[in-house]
Amino acid sequence: MVLRHNTLTVKILTVSDEVVDRLYNLCSSGHFREIELILGCGDLPYPYLENLLTLLNVPLFYVPGNHDPTYNPENTLARVEGGSNLDLKMVRFKKFLIGGFGGSIRYRPDGTNQHSQTDAYLRAFRMVPRLMLNRMRYGRALDILITHSPPFGIHDDDTQAHQGLKALNWLLRVAKPRYHFHGHTHFQRGNLSPSESTHGLTKIINVYPYKIIEVNH
Repeated sequence: MVLRHNTLTVKILTVSDEVVDRLYNLCSSGHFREIELILGCGDLPYPYLENLLTLLNVPLFYVPGNHDPTYNPENTLARVEGGSNLDLKMVRFKKFLIGGFGGSIRYRPDGTNQHSQTDAYLRAFRMVPRLMLNRMRYGRALDILITHSPPFGIHDDDTQAHQGLKALNWLLRVAKPRYHFHGHTHFQRGNLSPSESTHGLTKIINVYPYKIIEVNH
């Protein structure tokens, strides 16, 4: 898969929701030697992400899914050793501005990393100051958004647990990233629904269970 723009090209390994053991062999055999970045979109065992990080020896940014533990930097079981949790944060990797939004719609009262539609909006609003700073400093707010949930009405479904977050639709309108990578909904070959869509200026890709994506700046 090649997403073309111009100038700087970065090849990214994106992963979510399901452990794919054969990735270990592909990493060890040098199949992913051109990968410069790993992006995790949630619901993966943290040791799995740590193994990929060790094998490829490139930066890893991730967001938690609804089956992941609550983030705790003091607890090695509640974070990815060597990786960076990007939930409600932003980072500049080479020329790319990358932001993250973890979790899913709330479908259990005691669910971890689950949010009502209202709470998700309040979380998204917390990203506004940094988005504005990016726009002033770089002339744009965001290049890549990684989330666990899909936006509402895009790559989601009508089950309670897999309804998309409306706050992400708002975030896409405000930040206008060129790429949005997410997990949570398990796209299978043969599905009637697509794994890639275009929404405004944004290419939205369901990365389940993994995709290699070239992004250009």
